[in-house]
Amino acid sequence: MNERAVTAMRRQQDDDGDWWRGAVIYQIYPRSFQDSNGDGIGDLPGIVSRLPHVASLGVDAIWISPFFTSPMKDFGYDVSDYCDVDPMFGNLADFEALVDSAHRLGLRVLIDLVLSHTSDQHPWFQESRASRDNARADWYVWADPKPDGTPPNNWLSIFGGSAWQFDGRRLQYYLHNFLIAQPDLNFHEPQVQEALLDVARFWLERGVDGFRLDTINFYVHDRQLRDNPPLPEQKRNASIAPAVNPYNWQDHLHDKNQPENMDFLRRLRAVMDPYGAVAVGEVGDAQHGLEILGQYTAGDDLMQMCYAFELLSGSQPTAASIRQVMDRVAEVAADGWACWAYSNHDVMRHVSRWDLAPGAMRLFTTLMMCLRGAACIYQGEELGLPEAELAHEDLQDPYGIEFWPEFKGRDGCRTPMVWDSDSYCGGFTDGNPWLPVAREHLPLSVAAQEEMPESLLHHYRRAIAFRHHHKALATGEMLDLAAAGTVLRFIRRSAGEELFCAFNISAEPARLTLPAGAWHPVGAELNSAHEGADGVVHLGPWQPCLAVRQQDAGERDGEC
Repeated sequence: MNERAVTAMRRQQDDDGDWWRGAVIYQIYPRSFQDSNGDGIGDLPGIVSRLPHVASLGVDAIWISPFFTSPMKDFGYDVSDYCDVDPMFGNLADFEALVDSAHRLGLRVLIDLVLSHTSDQHPWFQESRASRDNARADWYVWADPKPDGTPPNNWLSIFGGSAWQFDGRRLQYYLHNFLIAQPDLNFHEPQVQEALLDVARFWLERGVDGFRLDTINFYVHDRQLRDNPPLPEQKRNASIAPAVNPYNWQDHLHDKNQPENMDFLRRLRAVMDPYGAVAVGEVGDAQHGLEILGQYTAGDDLMQMCYAFELLSGSQPTAASIRQVMDRVAEVAADGWACWAYSNHDVMRHVSRWDLAPGAMRLFTTLMMCLRGAACIYQGEELGLPEAELAHEDLQDPYGIEFWPEFKGRDGCRTPMVWDSDSYCGGFTDGNPWLPVAREHLPLSVAAQEEMPESLLHHYRRAIAFRHHHKALATGEMLDLAAAGTVLRFIRRSAGEELFCAFNISAEPARLTLPAGAWHPVGAELNSAHEGADGVVHLGPWQPCLAVRQQDAGERDGEC
């Protein structure tokens, strides 16, 4: 274990080992965060230069999307070398400087590991496809055609079409749940698992604090390659793939979500534990996401956190829908831990997806910081950036190019971060940006909002600070969850503190009565409502009500 890894491990041991339970994580998409050399593509030194902004938000950790060597068919999610940095982003020394800089600012570093598949340019795949009897012949999912030459089964790719691609060298099909250029690794092969655990060790030795695990439920496939059954139309959910993609027409029982996956996750956790590292897994499943979240985070030998797509959906959440999600989490993941997000690099920005007015943006931010679980915010979310509209000729995302115009892809949420309002590129680059900087984003820049005390940027800081100030919001239980009309309400409780949280998820006024007891208003900086003279709290449009009640010694000891 090298000096950087030892330092990181001691730091973790000195800190609260459960820091992640109340964590706020900031996602950085490297291509679009900050360019340091004028080539129009964000890079690791650029991230270092902007880390003070991230730290100023009060977040606990950063999650950096892939920066590994890659042909960039899927912009880094097609890895050709797991243990090096793509030259467009810098080099290993730049990454180590990033880790050191983040740690000095009090930020933990999570990196995005893409273990389910590689690039077709990875040396492992190049060797595997060369013959049926080489040392890595079974490192990927190969299968013979049916007698008529068609694919082995009916599995579909998230990016469209069959999940199988015929290879003329082996005269077999290989599995690709995503692009044709992203062949799936065979987790039934022990050597594959060992190689991927070595990848985790490589980055842990360089001081990372943990991982975001891409498509965590896709690792293992059904050995028998059984067909997926059809999914009734009324159960189809477009949260994982766009509605125009027939991927939604199957119940994905066999191409992912296999029980053997649990064994690998336990092995990965055993590698992580000596370093005090944590992981948050992405559960990509529209029908069984919360159940899988519960399975993968149960106990002390699996992953610490996972996130599903319930709050990344297309429909604006309501009091009733949020209650339903939280009730379901309590039912199927009571022993686990969720990580909540509204936006990320794969979905339309939630300001546009839910058509949010300024008051609604603030309300949903405050709500996220009060939910039980970790919270993840995506770069530019703190500025209220809407989805950027791009012309077809500006598209880079193969997903959008495939399904245009019904689905415009993911480029609209990946356009460059805007740091100032005075330059054409918003301070992102001195060159030609890889995606256009949206004109409507420039007035919302960091520099512009820093000068406005009531801006959304400052609201994010206040909401995050409020979360960290109240331990009940970090690790407390959630009680008395209810939805009455447009008002969602619940209590968060930990030793010594109870916090009442209510949210009017509506553009119309609402009212509520506080629970019995001596409640004291808090969170005035978040526009929290107070109890009126009539004993009723009158909530304005998109207004929360936050109140605290200190427990006496008897209650803390469980005497009532």
